[in-house]
Amino acid sequence: GKERGEEPGEPHTPCWGFSPPGTSLLQEVVYLVSQGADPDEIGLMNIDEQLPVLEYPQPGLDIIKELTSPRLIKSHLPYRFLPSDLHNGDSKVIYMARNPKDLVVSYYQFHRSLRTMSYRGTFQEFCRRFMNDKLGYGSWFEHVQEFWEHRMDSNVLFLKYEDMHRDLVTMVEQLARFLGVSCDKTQLEALTEHCHQLVDQCCNAEALPVGRGRVGLWKDIFTVSMNEKFDLVYKQKMGKCDLTFDFYL
Repeated sequence: GKERGEEPGEPHTPCWGFSPPGTSLLQEVVYLVSQGADPDEIGLMNIDEQLPVLEYPQPGLDIIKELTSPRLIKSHLPYRFLPSDLHNGDSKVIYMARNPKDLVVSYYQFHRSLRTMSYRGTFQEFCRRFMNDKLGYGSWFEHVQEFWEHRMDSNVLFLKYEDMHRDLVTMVEQLARFLGVSCDKTQLEALTEHCHQLVDQCCNAEALPVGRGRVGLWKDIFTVSMNEKFDLVYKQKMGKCDLTFDFYL
């Protein structure tokens, strides 16, 4: 690992798609696996100080420069805008993709919950903006495909949000291996149980709209016509990409 004061982007640099609670949940899971932390401790800390967001003014680059190696840094940026260390293979990136129907619902609720954004449009309008690439961080379709194209790079770990609910054991094993965390079977089981607690806390948190972290969220709000339109846009924009998603478990 490198020493303090070098440019951001050194190992490890977790980066994932668009929308809480998936981004925040992976942020906590990565911190837990890498540090062996207790889920209750994570709930009491400001996770953004332990794993700051690269492009946010707070806590800011000064905080990132003061972190000791290996540094954990979060970002929502497209692959092409991430630090050159990552492109050169000198940093690691963990990318999490979520099925876009659940994502757009969660993203909509997130925008409505923030006083700084205070989005008051309808979900239909918001979903239309998503399909037309008119939301923050650009096109989700380009964002996810760009990282998918780099999934075989040795310094990239491409994950799917739905797998945290379907096969968390395998995901924790992948994360531990990728982050260079050595653990025996007993330690792995303990890590997985702690991660289960984080997933449960995320999906049942009173501060979040009910069920925002569950898989299949979209079925409660999509109309038949909206779903047909979304499927058409998805097929057009994903083209021949072989990336697939679980839209319900």
